[in-house]
Amino acid sequence: MTATNAKQQRPLRRPLSLGTCAIGLAVGLYAAGASALPVTTLVAMGQSATGAMADPAKRTPDAVTVAAIDFKRGDGGSGKLVLRFSGAGAAPDLRKMGNSVVVDIGNAQLPAALQRPINVTDFATPVQRIDARATSSGAQLVLGTQGEFESMAYQSGNEYIVEIVPRASTAGVAKPKSVAPAMGATAMGAVTSASTVRYSGKPVTFNFQDVPVRTVLQLIAEESNLNIVAADTVQGNVTLRLINVPWDQALDIVLQAKSLDKRRSGNVVWVAPQKEIAQFEQDKEDARINLENRAETVTEYIPVNYASAEDIAKLLTEQSLSSQGAGGGGGGGGASGGGQQDRGFLSPRGSLSYDKRTNTLLAIDIPQRVANIRNLVQQLDKPVDQVVIEARIVIANENVARELGARFGISGSKDNAYFSGDLGTNSVNRNADVATQIANANSIRDWQVENQERALEGQPPLPAPVLSASSITRGLMTNLPAALVGANAGSMALSILNAGYLLDIELSAIQTQGRAEVISNPRIVTSNQKEAVIRQGTEIGYLTVSGGQGGNVPTVNFKEALLELKVTPTITNDGRVFLNLNVKKDELDGFVDLGTFGSVPQIAKREVNTAVLVDDGQTVVIGGVYEFSDSTDLSKVPFLGDLPVIGNLFRNKSRAKTKAELLIFVTPKVMRVTQR
Repeated sequence: MTATNAKQQRPLRRPLSLGTCAIGLAVGLYAAGASALPVTTLVAMGQSATGAMADPAKRTPDAVTVAAIDFKRGDGGSGKLVLRFSGAGAAPDLRKMGNSVVVDIGNAQLPAALQRPINVTDFATPVQRIDARATSSGAQLVLGTQGEFESMAYQSGNEYIVEIVPRASTAGVAKPKSVAPAMGATAMGAVTSASTVRYSGKPVTFNFQDVPVRTVLQLIAEESNLNIVAADTVQGNVTLRLINVPWDQALDIVLQAKSLDKRRSGNVVWVAPQKEIAQFEQDKEDARINLENRAETVTEYIPVNYASAEDIAKLLTEQSLSSQGAGGGGGGGGASGGGQQDRGFLSPRGSLSYDKRTNTLLAIDIPQRVANIRNLVQQLDKPVDQVVIEARIVIANENVARELGARFGISGSKDNAYFSGDLGTNSVNRNADVATQIANANSIRDWQVENQERALEGQPPLPAPVLSASSITRGLMTNLPAALVGANAGSMALSILNAGYLLDIELSAIQTQGRAEVISNPRIVTSNQKEAVIRQGTEIGYLTVSGGQGGNVPTVNFKEALLELKVTPTITNDGRVFLNLNVKKDELDGFVDLGTFGSVPQIAKREVNTAVLVDDGQTVVIGGVYEFSDSTDLSKVPFLGDLPVIGNLFRNKSRAKTKAELLIFVTPKVMRVTQR
């Protein structure tokens, strides 16, 4: 059998044998009289028969004119050439010459306005150029192509369509091993889109001129092993030239050319005009709706365990049920299904209400719709998984301070005068102190003389006299000791007294270190997609004074210092948890003194507001703040403090380092809840 082998290219024309001409004559008689020829006879004649039918020399219709030449891009990168004629009777002939496709129209005139080359490279199809020119016998169009392609052509009315398809879109389709419904044929009642069809039928080759559509359908039925039933309204002729095209694609092309459609049920394909099939499906749907409208309604009580009956009723009716009448003893509402037919939950005669006390739905509708509602409630009424959210808030503070200082002074007396290095005290005459010292010296001298005399006389010595107290007052020239707030500095002092002079030197140093760590660990459990809040803290009261006609009126106000965790979890289908988080950690940071009006508390605020996707059981750091400060202070006596080595006695130096760190950790854990 010819026209069924996709791998062999047969010549478009070859000499006709006597037997072949006889078969061609038989086909012509069949086409003219619509007599019943066996399909096998039509297929057996193959290319020779089609060539005989396509011979333009045997057809002498009236000459027509090419009205328009149009080109467009089709599905899968194919190029479509559309020729429109001024009337019926055109007999185009398609043939392939090397990398070109030639369309000869022997009985059509080409106007001078259309006799020009057309560049169609921008369409990204195998066709690169179209040359239209007039010949002695009519018109000719040459399509310059590039790459491997397959050509097909068909005629519908006054239009002749040539389609150039890239070979990859048709030749690379593997034939299924088992006999299955072709993807190009749809089931009864189904509608498919031509842009998404993938053809897998056995390749066939057709080349017919003005053949009845019914004959082409019989040939396709023979090649596809399907039963094709054509309606009585399927009429008309078609011109085809399809080379190595899947039979299901050829069927779609024929149906498209004649405004036909198909519906498949098993291995039977029904072919009819599109309007007739659409009317059939509409009548079928109207009959189904009429049966539903005449069906007897039933009443069923559907208990709801985990969800809210009110929420499910709103979902099925999509309107505010609170505006409806009261339901049962527990309170409820309902809605009719007059406007819900498009959604498919309720029929026009159906209604749905609920009872809050027992959390039950009351469905009144035809049995099929009630069963659908029951199945829908079973899908929606499921326990919701829960999530444990654990947060850890870590606040770490470190500080180091070091200070060095010195005190230095000199004091004494000379020429009966006192002087001191104390910058805060004026030097005063110290005659009284000098007189005391002279009196003490005289007393000692008299005591010594008296004891010498008593020793000569053999008498015992006298006791030493009591001297008057006398001391030199310390005076400081510099007073820059180390003295950190809240700490006592260690010091080392040295005093030198010689010949009435007193030298004081005191060195002081201090170093402090501190570390504090605060860990807060809030934990909360909530259902999927339900917000949960946990708070813990204090309210700090303070006094404010407002003036009025009666004078100042004191008022007590409060500020909150809270640890708060607010979270809304969402469990994803892949087992992870999406968290919408707000974490807050406030602390009291002292008071602001307002004098006679008291003091106002100062709050140190720490807050994170974020959304994060976390694996089940995974710990993630959602936020952190790191602070570091390093300060150095120097106090000194001008000029003296800048002297090398000795300048340390005239200055005070301190250095402080502080570090603060805030980290917030979150760990979600999913608690799976199974339905009982």
